[in-house]
Amino acid sequence: MSIEHPIRIVVADDHTLLREALCELLRAQHDFRVVGQAGDARTVVSAAAATRPDIVLLDIEMPGHPPTYTLKQIAHVSPHSTVVVLTVHDDPHLVHEMLSAGARGYLHKGVSWQDLTSALRGVHRNSYRVIVSSRPPRAVGEPPRTALLTEREEEVLALVARALSNRQIAVQLSITEGTVKRHLRNIFGKLGAVSRLDAVNRAKVAAPAFEPAVPAPVPVPLKRVPPFPSEPVRQNGSLTYR
Repeated sequence: MSIEHPIRIVVADDHTLLREALCELLRAQHDFRVVGQAGDARTVVSAAAATRPDIVLLDIEMPGHPPTYTLKQIAHVSPHSTVVVLTVHDDPHLVHEMLSAGARGYLHKGVSWQDLTSALRGVHRNSYRVIVSSRPPRAVGEPPRTALLTEREEEVLALVARALSNRQIAVQLSITEGTVKRHLRNIFGKLGAVSRLDAVNRAKVAAPAFEPAVPAPVPVPLKRVPPFPSEPVRQNGSLTYR
């Protein structure tokens, strides 16, 4: 691809730091041009409609519409744009779902920078080419993925296994729902899970002996009630107690 006709890319990821880092790295390549950014599903569709990019680099865990709907919307507003998914998930069913919905590439966020840029150039040169890159294999002797969970993440996962909602988990651990969601994102990323049930199942498969300890309920201090007086005394026409 010549400099006169660079590959025009829209980068979509709800993690601002990662999105901006990707944009900077892409801009450093002579044959790439970042023409738009998005942090949610609605914005990426609008950016695709406004810029008609060659490639949309799409994270599938953004606020807004489900990823399959977002893919269809991008295809509707910018039919010639190629969508490449960049995600922390490597579940085969999810790969199939995204490719069936129209994605031409599915890349795990663990891929190298060289592999990412090579994949983007490859799908742009050949619109019929499909590129899939999953999580790099775990090295021999590397601990199971569950060993990478923090103590708090294990507590959250244990409550997820008990079918508690985010609100219930927040109350149980005395944290906010936003913090629960952040822990769940970290758990999904570390385990490569795509759902709450998948996270629990992957934890058991990765380490059969893994049984996350269920945190003890947070004690609620009881208000001390003074003993009720038992001997009434009449003073100034009314009853008092002593």
